[in-house]
Amino acid sequence: MEELSTSVSQTLKIGRKLARNLTGGEIILLSGSLGAGKTVLAKGIAQGLGINKDNVISPTFVLLRVHQGKHLLQHFDLYRVGTIEDIFSLGYEEYFYSQAVTIIEWPERLKFLLPKEFLKIKLLTKAKNKRLLKFSAKGRRHKGLLEKIHEDTRH
Repeated sequence: MEELSTSVSQTLKIGRKLARNLTGGEIILLSGSLGAGKTVLAKGIAQGLGINKDNVISPTFVLLRVHQGKHLLQHFDLYRVGTIEDIFSLGYEEYFYSQAVTIIEWPERLKFLLPKEFLKIKLLTKAKNKRLLKFSAKGRRHKGLLEKIHEDTRH
């Protein structure tokens, strides 16, 4: 599934629509280059969960921020992770396999620790204000989520 966003507000809207289908326990991987819109999409998801989007900032210097909304939201930004030991020291398993919605920016830093099931959204910069969001899913639960999101975006 692919979605084209031509503005920050449209990326926020895609995130809000995605959030309508979340029930807790989902893992959402956001990948893309610097400035591709990963945190903007995370803000939209948070907004859809009833969290003030202004409270969702890139957690780059602390690796993780937690927000309470309709579901608990765990927002990871692994950009500055130096070694895999940094991730081990977080106690990542407790976060990744909880009933919270977990968003992970820069998931490629996880290497072999990548969860077995997830929804992945790759954000590609096409022009100054254009982003192509490519959705994929791994695992039965997240493939079902992707189907629901696809249906939701067609309406």
